[in-house]
Amino acid sequence: MPQQSGVGEPLILAIDQGTHASRALVFDARGEVIAQGEQEVGLTRPQADWAEHDGEEIVASVHDAVARAAGSLGPRARQIAAAGLSSQRASCVCWDRVTGAPLSPVFSWQDRRMHAWIDALQAHGDDVHRRTGLFLSPHYGASKLRWALERLPAVRRALEAGRLAWGPMVSFLAFRLLKERPLLADPQCAARTQLWNLHTRDWDPELLKLFGLPAGCLPRSASTCQRWGTLASAGVEVPLAAVNGDQSAAVFAFGWPEAESAYVNIGTSAFVQRALMHAPGHVPRQLTGIILADGATSVYMVEGNVNGAGAGLQWLSAQLGIDDLTSRLPAWLERPPPALLFLNGIAGLGGPFWQARFDSRFVGDDAAEPWQKAVALAESIAFLLQANIEHMAPYVPKLSRIRVSGGVSRLDGLCSRLASLNGVPVHRRDDPEASARGIAYLAAGRPAHWHAGAAEDVFEPWHDPALRSRYRRWRSLMAEATGV
Repeated sequence: MPQQSGVGEPLILAIDQGTHASRALVFDARGEVIAQGEQEVGLTRPQADWAEHDGEEIVASVHDAVARAAGSLGPRARQIAAAGLSSQRASCVCWDRVTGAPLSPVFSWQDRRMHAWIDALQAHGDDVHRRTGLFLSPHYGASKLRWALERLPAVRRALEAGRLAWGPMVSFLAFRLLKERPLLADPQCAARTQLWNLHTRDWDPELLKLFGLPAGCLPRSASTCQRWGTLASAGVEVPLAAVNGDQSAAVFAFGWPEAESAYVNIGTSAFVQRALMHAPGHVPRQLTGIILADGATSVYMVEGNVNGAGAGLQWLSAQLGIDDLTSRLPAWLERPPPALLFLNGIAGLGGPFWQARFDSRFVGDDAAEPWQKAVALAESIAFLLQANIEHMAPYVPKLSRIRVSGGVSRLDGLCSRLASLNGVPVHRRDDPEASARGIAYLAAGRPAHWHAGAAEDVFEPWHDPALRSRYRRWRSLMAEATGV
């Protein structure tokens, strides 16, 4: 049931299109959820390293989610004054710029089909990193757009006819959801194509040449916060006022970001971000980018990522045949931890190691029990986050606290380990919808008092020599395996 809120006040619709579902949430002026709708979406894996969505299913799922949220409001749906849209950042798609029909699958950020082709470009890796702020990787869109151009006749025909559009999935969604059918891309999602120059804030001709892609098919660069057009869905017609990637939107779930805080969102994958009010310059083996641009203000970030967070737990659940592994894990994390370690490259190693293909493995007891493997995998998530936090430390302000969000952050044992590894408290809001709340905050014009009364758990660091010893050994093993 929707929560009660002020009658007649403006409401904000947040659309969060994620890997497993499309969500629509309606927020009041204080950042409280008063209505919501959700529709699951499929993810197929036709071959090893491939991961795809159906573009029409994604669009339909958004309309369904909006219809459910608006329907639960009844007449109050007329109070929705603006909307925000967040989406999977690195997922990309090709579509017809006349009809809007998808010409390719939506290539998920998890898709690594071009990893061997990307490996052949490693000599250009440093230049790509300096231009884009991204480490050369098959997770980003450019190589998959190249694959589509080479392998899909519909894409080639559209190019020859002057009808091809391609780029971030969020651009496709804006094209399909807005009455004006704009071809626009926000800075964060544009960057995740690995074709967008962080310094010029536009598509880079040299990168297009490197990846063998023609100019003229990409959306126009736009600000995060501007009037993108008129969202028309399920009887709701309102301005779309903000567009951002899901993980970058999550930073704003708490309101305006704090320079001394690390923002960690742990879902299918996990990300640690540090927000800066100035361009950070070159940060080796970490990602940099823009998480907000409104024409007057820019917020930059330094980011590290962990691919095998929730995805790692799903993998282990399938490996062990334990469907309820995640629900058992909180109790297992309370047990005296085993010496077992897990080198976690599920879905490829992200920062600061950067290896698209990595042999994930347990190190320690060959006869380890399932609960011990689950604890080792959970600790590997904390260890990978810690490795990223340590690596970015010389380039960002001193850390005072960690703010966590996302479904996997509900694991108390994971939060307490992260606090003890860093020596700073971990703050967890009672908020599983960080991306939606963050994009709603931006669409609402950044209100001063946003979600101020939310419940918050605080995990204080405690002296844990055994945990630190396991982390040091894990780092040593990772250095042997990766050279980093």
